[in-house]
Amino acid sequence: MDYKALAQQTAQEILGYYQDTSGWKVVKNSLIICGFLFLFEKKITVSSKASKKFHGNLYRVEAMIPESTSKLSDFLFKPENRVTWDKSLKMYNMVLKIDLDTFLCHTITESFAMGSISPRDFINLVSVKHYEGNMDVISSTSVDFPAYPPSSSYIRGYNHACGYICLPVQENPAYSKLVMFVQTEMRGKLAPSIIETTMPSNLVSFMINVKDGIKTQKIPSRRGYHHNGHSSFLKKK
Repeated sequence: MDYKALAQQTAQEILGYYQDTSGWKVVKNSLIICGFLFLFEKKITVSSKASKKFHGNLYRVEAMIPESTSKLSDFLFKPENRVTWDKSLKMYNMVLKIDLDTFLCHTITESFAMGSISPRDFINLVSVKHYEGNMDVISSTSVDFPAYPPSSSYIRGYNHACGYICLPVQENPAYSKLVMFVQTEMRGKLAPSIIETTMPSNLVSFMINVKDGIKTQKIPSRRGYHHNGHSSFLKKK
């Protein structure tokens, strides 16, 4: 499989979702506090529309994060310590490093919806692309990887094109706009209504985990690795 070509294609799909402003329905609003005064509260907005990939929804989640775009994208991209802040996961391991900006990972989720949805595992191709205007696109899509076949321990889920767009807030570069796209096929014998009911709250919780997690982790600056938006992202050990 040409992983680099697939990563490029997935990034373009995420950009397409970002540029698509029609047909979205707001399904949940919440607030995160980015300072000590209510003046600094920022809204988390979850919208959805029917996915063209499977019989389910494509979700769009938007929030302001009090961190620079370079540090936010580093934080979201790197696999190290992911489970220490992402409470939806019990495991997140890189299983194949393709290059500095692309890898395969094996993830196992926690159960959610009060145990109504059991843990799933996924094999995802993850990549980062840099664009003009200091915008980063971190994309992810599920792939088959013979070294990690499905097991009887978990239902193997499938992520159609998912990802994050990170870009600076023009009026305050110390803040970033984070837009996340999720279209996960959970598989198994689940009523669609269970996913539609629980997914928005879980996506809000993820954004809160990002805000809280990035404050406690030391994120090295990408400056020096990233020039004109197109050089390598960071060196992974």
